[in-house]
Amino acid sequence: MTGRLQKVLEAGEFAVTAEIGPPKGADPAGIRRHAALLAPCTDAQNLTDNQTAVVRLSSLAAAVHVLGEGGDPVVQMTTRDRNRIALQSDILGAASLGVRNLLCLTGDHPVFGNHPGSKGVFDLDSIQLLDVARGMNEGRFQNGEEIKSPPGLFLGTTENPYAEPFGYRALRLRKKVAAGARFVQTQVVYDLDTFRRFMAQTVETGVAERVHILVGVTPPRSARALKFMANIPGFSVPAELIRRMEGAADQKREGVKIATEIIREVRTIPGVRGVHIMAIMAEDLVPGIVEEAGLYPRPRFE
Repeated sequence: MTGRLQKVLEAGEFAVTAEIGPPKGADPAGIRRHAALLAPCTDAQNLTDNQTAVVRLSSLAAAVHVLGEGGDPVVQMTTRDRNRIALQSDILGAASLGVRNLLCLTGDHPVFGNHPGSKGVFDLDSIQLLDVARGMNEGRFQNGEEIKSPPGLFLGTTENPYAEPFGYRALRLRKKVAAGARFVQTQVVYDLDTFRRFMAQTVETGVAERVHILVGVTPPRSARALKFMANIPGFSVPAELIRRMEGAADQKREGVKIATEIIREVRTIPGVRGVHIMAIMAEDLVPGIVEEAGLYPRPRFE
């Protein structure tokens, strides 16, 4: 069975995905509310896997609640917390629950989370996990044993267009595609000039023809938030964007305008196949952003 995200991308439509952060508790009401809000205006909804190494409701459990609200969940799975036995078990579990999309990640180191003394597993990395998941789709476990009912998941990964060494980003992405990635969600894009150079590399190397690239978009909530991100390695925030936010009378509204403008810009860049909207702790903003960017209503399928 093919999920909505895969149908949209394979039909050549411009995809829209969004992110839902599971709670630090067992109550699923927030997930259900966000899923019901996002399902009509997005094609798939990402469920983060203990993001920033902080304990949260599992992405697998969260995906079940998203399915119940008519969404198409993307289960994020990190190799930080599981060895290859547990990873393969959870892949089968996800497919058995009706999940159609899997995003393979290495994950943040435990030292950055709320249990810094915990031991990271890292039996595999994200590229190796992609390779394992691709093999499972083809009917075999990592050890070569046959799988009689393969999971058949639509496999994705992430990429950071701003990480150094910049000249090797497209080559690294090509490795992920060779390992099995069918779609890619990028780091948050604010610096459009550098991102255009990255996309030019993916087009020149042929990578853009082999994978669906979705651009990460986050509506900045304040100038202070932008300044904070500008100092994080792997982010690129133009100084003029910070000045624009500082001069705005309503910074939250200006952040929505910035996100909308970025979406319109990236739609014109060759090789871009969609956007991934990460409205962290502000999921209610997503429907308005999608509509203002001219991406609503979403494509319909029988």
